[in-house]
Amino acid sequence: MPAQAGIHDQAPRSTLGRRLGGDRAAGGLPSPPMPASDDTLPLDGQRILALAARSMFDLFANASEGMLLVDRDGRVVWINDQYKRFLPALGFERVEDFVGKPVAEVVQNTQMDRVIRTGKPILIDLLANRAGTFVVSRIPLRDEAGEVIGALGIVLFDHPETTLQPLISKFANLQRELDEARRELATQRRTKYTLASFIGSSPAATEVKRQARRAALSSSPVLLLGETGTGKELLAHAIHAGSARARGPLVSVNIAAVPDTLLEAEFFGVAPGAYTGADRKGRDGKFKLADGGTLFLDEIGDMPLSLQPKLLRALQEGEIEPLGSNRLVPFDARVIAATSRDLAQLVREGRFREDLYYRLNVLPIRVPPLRERQADIPALVEALGEDIGLRNGTLPPEVSPQALALLQAQAWRGNIRELRNVLEQAAMRSDSRRIEAAPVQEVLCAAGIEPAAPVQLAPDAGQGAQAHGGPLLRPLAEQVAQLERAAIAAALAASGGNKVAAARLLGISRATLYERLSDIQASV
Repeated sequence: MPAQAGIHDQAPRSTLGRRLGGDRAAGGLPSPPMPASDDTLPLDGQRILALAARSMFDLFANASEGMLLVDRDGRVVWINDQYKRFLPALGFERVEDFVGKPVAEVVQNTQMDRVIRTGKPILIDLLANRAGTFVVSRIPLRDEAGEVIGALGIVLFDHPETTLQPLISKFANLQRELDEARRELATQRRTKYTLASFIGSSPAATEVKRQARRAALSSSPVLLLGETGTGKELLAHAIHAGSARARGPLVSVNIAAVPDTLLEAEFFGVAPGAYTGADRKGRDGKFKLADGGTLFLDEIGDMPLSLQPKLLRALQEGEIEPLGSNRLVPFDARVIAATSRDLAQLVREGRFREDLYYRLNVLPIRVPPLRERQADIPALVEALGEDIGLRNGTLPPEVSPQALALLQAQAWRGNIRELRNVLEQAAMRSDSRRIEAAPVQEVLCAAGIEPAAPVQLAPDAGQGAQAHGGPLLRPLAEQVAQLERAAIAAALAASGGNKVAAARLLGISRATLYERLSDIQASV
């Protein structure tokens, strides 16, 4: 089929046909697109330009894996000999069946029509269709007036998986590293806990959860106060999870764990080339990473006095200035701070700025120590035991009533964190899944703690009505309570300390059993 097939805007030869040597067969090599005359060049210069254009066209036509031309209507007007070998895979036996058709109909996933429409080249691209996968270039062709009259498609490489293997491998490695970094970042930024994770139904625990729910509904700063190991970080996660920012990131900074000299960069980020060895691309700080979410500042009482004014300004203005930069960067993050230190005392001593204290102390929540919520210890022991078993791939340990009473009696200076440690050590010292009082005492003594006397959950049922030396004739409520304590103690003994089984024996729910145990402990 003649090369001019599909060109019908001029006769007898179109502009494209004249410039491409359309009088040659579709499989032949046409003349190259000749550049328009440049009047600023001498005649020799114009001739050299024309020869350069012809040479470049010949080079691509002979060195490439294939070439095709389309006219301004997107119809194929010419292909070279190399391109013919792709025709069978594209579904065409003869050149005449291919040339003259709209390129979008004969070449799957082509972008030639887009090049004609926009007049912009696509210099490097991957094209995948029935014939295979190719690295291609697409270049618009223009007439003397600058109007697009067609496009040239060049197959630079076929089988790019072989010819471009080094580049493809490098790209694949970079993509894999990026995906892994994104997964790790998503894991780090995901909320780990909710309010359901704060175990306990004692009045102290109930009040903390009530205040946390109220804080979640607000956007004001929250200050979590409490001893180490009481669950301040857990509450920060829970407040974030219950807030309107739950879909945003939760970014944590343990101020006590970061050297003072690095804190400013950790908070506010680093501008490109801010100092020798700094990343050329710069680095975002925690404030910027928390944009749209929550920033948790743990151990805020350990913040250096020199950095406190910058933190105060960031909280007041909602913008930060990266290290080594003169540009202010806005951010939108809700701040939750926590400390195990007495901030008010630090303010009086001049070690913590008073204005920063008032800025953070908008919604203070005091997290009670474990010794103030001993009624929650049975539930905590059960939850910690299940977590220990899950982490070790074993069944959770069972705690005997005597061991549980001993655990409830301790002061727990390290709070829940210390309770977990003692429970884990006792489980390791036990020959079976059942933890008795003896290994608990051993662990406490090894830590230099004088074990407190065990809490008596119930008197000996065999003592009958004279259990506390009281008269036989006593108020009915007191006698019923004593009988209830004896029944609970007997059920716990029969079930080996398993509270689910004990509740089943007594015909009550586990929650009710915990409530009764709490009442018993409070009355002792």
